[in-house]
Amino acid sequence: MTISSFNTQVLRSLCNILGDTNHGLTGSEIGELLSSCSIDDPLPGYTKRHRLFEALHQKQTQDGFANNVVAFIQEAMNPVRHVGMQEYFESQRFALNEVLAFAEMTLGEDGKIRSSSKVSTLSEAAVRATKLKKNLQARQVHPDVLEFCLKELVVENYFHAVFEATKSVAEKIRERTGLKEDGADLVDLAFAFKNCIPYLALNSLTTESERSEQRGFMNLLKGLFGMFRNTTAHVPKIKWVIEEKDALDILSMISLIHRRLDSAVNARNVTQRI
Repeated sequence: MTISSFNTQVLRSLCNILGDTNHGLTGSEIGELLSSCSIDDPLPGYTKRHRLFEALHQKQTQDGFANNVVAFIQEAMNPVRHVGMQEYFESQRFALNEVLAFAEMTLGEDGKIRSSSKVSTLSEAAVRATKLKKNLQARQVHPDVLEFCLKELVVENYFHAVFEATKSVAEKIRERTGLKEDGADLVDLAFAFKNCIPYLALNSLTTESERSEQRGFMNLLKGLFGMFRNTTAHVPKIKWVIEEKDALDILSMISLIHRRLDSAVNARNVTQRI
């Protein structure tokens, strides 16, 4: 299939991302990739983004189509090249997709470029890339949830978004209490109130109903860590699929937990002041 040439603005923007000084390909990587894709390197001494633009622009002009340019991008974004750099890969993929959307294309998690519906504005491109984030914002999800999984949300990576969001809960508990533990041990130490004053209390713990609420919250936290954080940390993404509707529900529950943590009282500090 012949792929229509990118217009100059789209191609330059793609090269600006791939050749970015801080986050793009290195000079040696550009040379290696151009060679492997049989693309001439007419300006090897120039800045990376200008060098790359000139090489790719010259190639698609000679060919009359963008197939080799697309092949270069796919080679640069081959997931095998980014093993152990998941966050970097997804960040680059999101940036490229914002530009590719204007050329009716999208770059998948497999590093392959496919056709998609065209967008004509930056806001349309952003909406496509951040659909889950916008759905969560419509639900008024706690900002701490979005902060911890922003990069995963913008590329609709539900699996890792859930993983990062559950970690945000443990991190907030540690910040509120000064404890260093994790998982169920952290929950028990932070909220236990039998024969001791808890670090964090949801209420006054004076009635059986209030004590039941505290115990229930502890069980909810342990269930969250056991089912979602521990699972996503140890099971390959392909083996544990999280659909958009599941991610929305899970992240909404984590939002509720964050709000309860925000309103919880540090009972030990209050007692010490008294």
